[in-house]
Amino acid sequence: MTHDIAQALLDAARKAGADAADAMVIDGTAVSIDVREGRLEQAERAEGLDLGLRVLIGKRQACVSSSDAKPEALAEMAARAVAMAREAPEDPYIGLADPAQLAERRDAEGLELVDNSPEPEPEALLDDACRAEAAARAVRGITQIDQAGASYSRRTIRLAASNGFEGGYARTSRSTFCVAITGEGTAMERDWASESRIFQADLPDADSIGTEAGTRAAARFGSRKPPSGRFPVLYDERVSSSLIGHLTSAINGVSISRGSSWLLDAMGKAVLPDGFDLIEDPLRVRIPGTRPFDAEGLATGRNPLVTDGVLQRWVLDLATARKLGLDSTANASRGPSAPPSPSLSNLTLTPGTASREDLVRDMGTGLLVTSLIGSTINPTTGDYSRGASGFWVENGQIAYPVNECTIAGNLRDMLMRMTRANDARPYLSTLVPSLLVEGLTIAGA
Repeated sequence: MTHDIAQALLDAARKAGADAADAMVIDGTAVSIDVREGRLEQAERAEGLDLGLRVLIGKRQACVSSSDAKPEALAEMAARAVAMAREAPEDPYIGLADPAQLAERRDAEGLELVDNSPEPEPEALLDDACRAEAAARAVRGITQIDQAGASYSRRTIRLAASNGFEGGYARTSRSTFCVAITGEGTAMERDWASESRIFQADLPDADSIGTEAGTRAAARFGSRKPPSGRFPVLYDERVSSSLIGHLTSAINGVSISRGSSWLLDAMGKAVLPDGFDLIEDPLRVRIPGTRPFDAEGLATGRNPLVTDGVLQRWVLDLATARKLGLDSTANASRGPSAPPSPSLSNLTLTPGTASREDLVRDMGTGLLVTSLIGSTINPTTGDYSRGASGFWVENGQIAYPVNECTIAGNLRDMLMRMTRANDARPYLSTLVPSLLVEGLTIAGA
């Protein structure tokens, strides 16, 4: 069905006067269950199509989206897109891929992105959610459960373009989560646990997820502000990927082509310590972020971004690559209502040899961050400030939970003063271990 709709969209675009076009069709099913105090609070099921059409007339383009696949609706959609494109400003860098650039692979065979076992019954999801909630509530010190739920989804994605590309694949997901609270009134603190897998058989037991949420929240009882000053900060594995995310945002082709990145002059220079590699691998088997081709039909593959600490390349789609006089790195991503833009999937920062406990011991006195709140990042200078909570460490031992503090520094300096642990979870799309950063400014009590 998605094949027929995609081709019908392209035919409609040609008839409406488009010089070129590409179409995206997403056919999806999603089920979610939320519970409160052992009873069903909310149940949702969504089924439907998301259709996206991009048309090009010369160097002008426009995107439209819809959920109506009737022939007359597709014709109207194409006519609207062409009319919009004729009024759009010219962009000399837009355009579909040359046929010689297109991926030979057009599906996700062998990548294990789909669980073909039956869709779970709502009763099974309800049972997972209730068990997670009950397990969290059973942890000593938990006063209430804020949220608990379970969900399932299956999506089929089809991309077709007038340059001859057509490909598609499906993916599934099964998830369970719980958010627990300790304390009362203004002294309430919360924490959470969540797990998601492509294959339902790989998902951890709901009781263990609830217990982890409760244990994490109970450990936050009695949180207070830490002292102010300059201290080492250890980013727990749950939040450490945010640091690498700031780096990848700074090397995104959009920021580079606009000249608005704090790493604008960093190509071929050290951006991480010696021995650090940052690699994108969009073809990892049984991983949620895996994709066999990008949103412009180019073949994805292993993409070394940083080697031995040195920046190797920008993250590019076709338009940003043309603007910079480079080749696309096959990083185009898009939704039904927008044109392609660069983005990454399946990142791995090479691990160290130390455990998180080793880094806690070695840091002496400082802050272990388990949650980050808000952010102020200057995109051109890399100045960094974020709200944080976690645990205060004294003499290499966790002393007490902390909240309501701010950590600040400059990202270019911070990233060069990192020590990595070895605790990245192998089933995640982004594999970044706990990271110890020396000499950050903490504003607390």
